[in-house]
Amino acid sequence: MAELAQPEALALLKGIRRGIEKEGLRVSPEGELAQTGHLQGLGSALTHEYITTDFAEALLEFITPPVATPEQALEQLDHIHRYTYSQIGDERLWVNSMPGRIGRDEDIPVARYGSSHSGTMKTIYRLGLGLRYGRAMQTIAGIHYNFSLPDTFWRWLQQKEGGSDQSGTNESLQDFKTRRYFDLIRNFRRHYWLLIYLFGAAPAVCGTFVQDREHKLQPFDGDGRSLYAPQATSLRMGDLGYTSDAQKSLIVCYNDLPSYLSTLCAAISKPYPEYHALGVKDETGNYQQLSTGLLQIENEFYSPIRPKNPAGMGETALSALDARGVEYIEVRCLDLNPFVPLGIEAPQMRFLDAFLLHCLLSDSPMTDDADYRAIQENQARIVYQGRDPEVQLVHNGRERKLTDWASELLDQIQPMAELLDRAWESDDYQRAVAAQRDKIDGKVPTPAAQMLAEMHEHKQTFFQWAQAKAEQHRQYFLERPLSEEDQAEFERLAKESLEKQKQVEEADTGSFEDFLGKYYAQYVFCQRGL
Repeated sequence: MAELAQPEALALLKGIRRGIEKEGLRVSPEGELAQTGHLQGLGSALTHEYITTDFAEALLEFITPPVATPEQALEQLDHIHRYTYSQIGDERLWVNSMPGRIGRDEDIPVARYGSSHSGTMKTIYRLGLGLRYGRAMQTIAGIHYNFSLPDTFWRWLQQKEGGSDQSGTNESLQDFKTRRYFDLIRNFRRHYWLLIYLFGAAPAVCGTFVQDREHKLQPFDGDGRSLYAPQATSLRMGDLGYTSDAQKSLIVCYNDLPSYLSTLCAAISKPYPEYHALGVKDETGNYQQLSTGLLQIENEFYSPIRPKNPAGMGETALSALDARGVEYIEVRCLDLNPFVPLGIEAPQMRFLDAFLLHCLLSDSPMTDDADYRAIQENQARIVYQGRDPEVQLVHNGRERKLTDWASELLDQIQPMAELLDRAWESDDYQRAVAAQRDKIDGKVPTPAAQMLAEMHEHKQTFFQWAQAKAEQHRQYFLERPLSEEDQAEFERLAKESLEKQKQVEEADTGSFEDFLGKYYAQYVFCQRGL
């Protein structure tokens, strides 16, 4: 829209905030999954603001707060890495999204969060994921990109679109933000295949990952130590990663917040026969899953993007959205980039900003079940066949060549990059788009193609290649220790988080069953006719 080129609007675009959630698997010097517990020096995984764990006990997650520039986020992420390496001894952080050598399910410890009701619930949820999908999936890592625009921008946009209270409508600023964030989400879902193509970096896996599971892969090195798909982009985003046959039956509506809440609440509240047969507790009376619903909680729905509002202790994510609307969005379809130490770099973040701004400001029609299935089909194709020059995707009910559609999208994203560059008085955003165009045009390889080429060139298995990268990045961080002041600050945060966990545990009252009952009672709002 032309108004965005005005100085007032350009200044508002500088208020975009972005944050990173980066997962990384701890491994031994031999590249095996670390069997050690979450280390005391890293603080409490339950209460630490920046360092926690995700699914497996060895799967670290680093979180940066929302900041003004990609460089600020990366600097904070860099500091977290450097501190972590000062605490984990001779362990390494695996730099690929797909794990190295892993053993049996029972050899993959799930994350533990202490004895509080909230910590116990987090662990049982992960036990349930292992029961339902296998624990190997809990060793997969990725990057989540959090993106938000400031209220000053939303007020400006609301006035330009004639939807402010002053124009006589009843839509509050928060309701406007929520509605327009869902517009962004629908367009993102139509086009996120492009991000998987451009940034996918998981075309191969270690043979130990699939074990007895059915798969579509072929041996990379002749003896099955590595498996791959020749034209793959991101196996993490396919049927070996965060998808499930059970969830394929679920169609979540993104047309508005009430529909989104209603469909997810129903999936949580209604028992799913296969999971109901397993039971909430095992034969010894111990919890093995939180519930028998298709989803234990909303986080079990593995969407490439989520609307978010920070939830308080004991509050469900859906309750937070219901009460306060959408505050930011979380992009969840990004692989770790094993070619850079932090797993993500500034040009990629700038491209994401321009891509997301395009999704917000473009027309975003409502979707139906057919659209939902077409999006699923495009994801499946891009995962396994995305680098085939002739691959086609489903576009408006018809087949369309990926490269043609991708070039058109980049043409549409380009004006957003120009606006952001005008706001920041730079050319960084346009150069970020140009770098992605070079991938589409075949001038430079995608990360997935580069990875396979290096494995071929050096005659390495996936494990050997990834282990060498992990060691290379480890040295990068070890050679740059934190200043004494920064080290002391991280140590303070770790001790403070342990004390907070202790306080949470001491504050618990009642039984865990009562706590769980009150938690699930929050989902009753899906019965209000939303």
